[in-house]
Amino acid sequence: MDSEDPQERPDVINSIINGLERYNPEAVGNLEDYVHHQCEHQYTDSNANRTLLKLYQLNPDRVKDEVITNILVKALTCFPSPQFSLALHLISPAILAPANTRNEELPEAVGKLRQLNDQLQGAHYARFWATLDSDDLYADLTTDIEGFEELIRTRIATLVSHAYREIELSLLEQWLGMEGDAAKKFITETAGWAVNGGMVQIPKNPENEAKKSEVREDVNVDMFARVIRRAWEDTV
Repeated sequence: MDSEDPQERPDVINSIINGLERYNPEAVGNLEDYVHHQCEHQYTDSNANRTLLKLYQLNPDRVKDEVITNILVKALTCFPSPQFSLALHLISPAILAPANTRNEELPEAVGKLRQLNDQLQGAHYARFWATLDSDDLYADLTTDIEGFEELIRTRIATLVSHAYREIELSLLEQWLGMEGDAAKKFITETAGWAVNGGMVQIPKNPENEAKKSEVREDVNVDMFARVIRRAWEDTV
């Protein structure tokens, strides 16, 4: 998954982010439409989204809170990566101030998304799903992102496959935020793994395959000579 320069990016967006149009306020509309397209088609263009956030910095009168939260939610799906933090640091502190009179809802929304990001980055997957279900605001924030939960589960499965060859089904269910037949369907059909009793078997891949490591120490005669000379000097 290339969230920095995805192949889905159209030429018109490419010309904006790689040319002088990236500073043109009139480019905001095209970039906002592009964010909407990303939300509907389950891909992320972090480079283009950061360009839009920079334009918001320069043109605060054009800021749309819903677009900002959609960009942050899309960045969440790219974990583990710095995309969320990179986007967050491009949002004006004045907009996110708790005493912001312009809109009191955006600071709260960003705070909740930051909490989700911290849990994903820290691999606290079970806690992530519990937090996501704890407040209706989370559902409102992610409703525009087509297949949000599926994207998160797919990322979790990818990371699990990098570290495990076998894992307990009950633990994996917690990490995926699923249980029973729904969890087994995702594990076998989406992830392509096998469920044997209470264990999940993950096929070998370059990331989870045990590799033999060789440690070589190059010691030459000069190094021995220095050690012997120091030992002799200490005794004298």
